[in-house]
Amino acid sequence: MPGEPILEVYSIGPTTVVGFGGRDVLDNVNLAACREEIVGLISREHCRVLAFDLTGVKLIPSGLLGLLASVRQLGAEVHLYNPSDDVREVLSVTNLDRLMPVHDIDMS
Repeated sequence: MPGEPILEVYSIGPTTVVGFGGRDVLDNVNLAACREEIVGLISREHCRVLAFDLTGVKLIPSGLLGLLASVRQLGAEVHLYNPSDDVREVLSVTNLDRLMPVHDIDMS
């Protein structure tokens, strides 16, 4: 459905927690729309840290990982929480886990 938010914002402030609405595979995510949501969130809410809750996400396409890594250029740190083993392996192989800290924690 056009215009439907891609990101689910759990809390707003200097550290903003966002998720992907319970999707387990993020291969149909419109990268331009996702970038627009992230840029808007950072500018509107003056986020310094974006914490992406990846609970339940089994697959992230490389374009989306690149987008998350590029958010740092917008002045916000990106932290990834609760990636699956497969996502964690991709982060390690690509060294993205050095750019975006990875955490395992209960976000509820």
